[in-house]
Amino acid sequence: MAERDIVVIGASAGGVEAVAALAGALPRDLAAAVFVVVHFPAHATSVLPRIISRRGGLRAEHAVDGAPIEPGCVYVAPPDRHLLVEHGHMRLVRGPRENNARPAIDPLFRSAARAYGARVIGVVLTGNLDDGTAGLMSIRSAGGLAVVQSPDDALYAGMPASAIANVDVQHVLPLPGIAALLAARVGEAVPDQEEGDVARKQADEVGISEMRRESIEAERAGAPSGFACPECNGVLWESADESLPRFRCRVGHAYSIESLLAGQGTALDAALWAAYRALEERAALTERMAERMRERGQSRLADRFAEQTTETRVRADLIRRVLLTAPEEIPFVEPEPEPERSASD
Repeated sequence: MAERDIVVIGASAGGVEAVAALAGALPRDLAAAVFVVVHFPAHATSVLPRIISRRGGLRAEHAVDGAPIEPGCVYVAPPDRHLLVEHGHMRLVRGPRENNARPAIDPLFRSAARAYGARVIGVVLTGNLDDGTAGLMSIRSAGGLAVVQSPDDALYAGMPASAIANVDVQHVLPLPGIAALLAARVGEAVPDQEEGDVARKQADEVGISEMRRESIEAERAGAPSGFACPECNGVLWESADESLPRFRCRVGHAYSIESLLAGQGTALDAALWAAYRALEERAALTERMAERMRERGQSRLADRFAEQTTETRVRADLIRRVLLTAPEEIPFVEPEPEPERSASD
């Protein structure tokens, strides 16, 4: 029989404070290795290991690619790298973003479930959207333990609420309760891991995170969704065998429903700004050409360029007003019903 000795923790907004408080409350002799992903911007500087160590609990450090796993240590994913768990060691990879994030929580949870099965305890803490939900589902499928911070206790309730709504979560607790639970459940005897369809699927997903060619080129499960990847514009395949719909493109970018909507919103915003810039540049060009034509006495061409300037500025102003309006402030206009057609039409 094996023992629970791998703890994986995921957090986003409000996560630094939550992870530090949780890790600081764990006993120094905890017989488990703890892996942490908190969403950081790619070019940010993470001092989370220093913050955790100052709390006086477990030793904390940034994960190092290929380093062995030691119990009683907290390994934190550095910015712009996915943290993956393999048998006896860890990996850092700059693979495709998942849920618009790198590091993302799902790859860590999924890789831990693949490597250690029921020995894993997965913890989802404060954060927006729903990163961590699919990964926690993988941990449960492998026989691991699923723990979620109470939404009422979380600074941002989105991620905990999503996990609770979609995963068979065993424990929903405030931070102090999670620390006590981990101290009590680490070291529990669990069945040895068995290779099966779930483990093989997780291996394929981990391979995509590592950008293994055989995994990327393997036939995608599900069917083309008709939606484009917000990051690379490739076709997204929608998973067909999960209660939680997920989307992944050919090169590996992955999205849940909420993260796909967020990614589409970002792409739409960028497209609107690009269109606004193009229209303003066009208006400036046609206005300059109108002035030059007038200076040369070519009034007909000058009038044509002036007309184009006016039309372009009208269109640019429409997009400017959209950009100035928050999505929730855009009024919904009920479409007019089509007129009934008579039998003679």
